[in-house]
Amino acid sequence: QVQLVESGGGLVQVGGSLRLACAASGSADTLYTMGWYRQAPGKQRDLVATIRVPGEPNYYANSVKGRFTISRDNAENTVYLQMSNLKTEDTATYYCNYLSFRGNYWGQGTQVTVSS
Repeated sequence: QVQLVESGGGLVQVGGSLRLACAASGSADTLYTMGWYRQAPGKQRDLVATIRVPGEPNYYANSVKGRFTISRDNAENTVYLQMSNLKTEDTATYYCNYLSFRGNYWGQGTQVTVSS
């Protein structure tokens, strides 16, 4: 069973930055994808960014390209989402995701609020 624990959310002003972290435990997979999704109130959960194995390109939603960067620390089993130049439309609950042949796992979510 893979467990994901997110941290780093909070309140920030427009143009500010935040870094989210997702610590994964319970996985011995060598091939998996980790990513970040977000869900605003009353809206569907949307994919923001994914990271897989070194050498493969990361994926970013068009709405965050050039502003968000996903990275991973394999030694710490942690994935990060560096968010810069934040906009009010980035306000949402951000969820960490882990996908492998064993299953699809979610974190509990961390709130990001961007105020004007």
